[in-house]
Amino acid sequence: MKKIVVLTGAGVSAESGIKTFRDADGLWEGHDVMQVASPIGWQKDQELVLDFYNKRRRQLNQVQPNAAHLALKELEEKFQVHIITQNIDDLHERAGSKNVIHLHGELKKARSTFDENLVMDWEGDIKLGDFCEHNYQLRPHVVWFGEAVPMMEKAIEITAEAEILIIIGTSMQVYPAAGLVDFISDDIPVYFIDPKPSVSENHRLTIYAEKASSGVPKVVKNLLEKA
Repeated sequence: MKKIVVLTGAGVSAESGIKTFRDADGLWEGHDVMQVASPIGWQKDQELVLDFYNKRRRQLNQVQPNAAHLALKELEEKFQVHIITQNIDDLHERAGSKNVIHLHGELKKARSTFDENLVMDWEGDIKLGDFCEHNYQLRPHVVWFGEAVPMMEKAIEITAEAEILIIIGTSMQVYPAAGLVDFISDDIPVYFIDPKPSVSENHRLTIYAEKASSGVPKVVKNLLEKA
């Protein structure tokens, strides 16, 4: 089976009702991003940060995977599919995709502030006083600004083996995720699905200048028919 690697960003989840990372004014749900997505913000006001992610988690429980998520699952009928996402939601998994790597962490997980490798599933709110087994406060399992991206090496390894690359709902301007395209072979076909593509078509790059929910099913149908 050919190996397809799919890189996804905020655009694939936006149509399920999850807001994209930042509004036009640079704020995230009314907050300066550094207040709620940085180690400094966490040190200043843990309660604010926990409340911010608790609201995101509650919102996530109220939305469903959309046509883009569901179409990607269909690819597994004839391809070996690996999804590398910048999103912290679980919509790919809920749509049935089996191999998903989250570069920026997972909203439905919590981790110890004492041992970053101590990670646990977490469905409800994380509150002040929720401690790990070492009696340290739990925090969202999310990669904040200034923190390392622990899954990056694995993502590079997978991307380097791609025989087809699909990029969905991401400008590919945010590093280190944007650097993944540097690891693919020069001869593999690339499909780019975004309403406002930041790249131009060439001999191996096919652009679908539309939303994920309409563009992804078209690409999937095309690939399944060719397989």
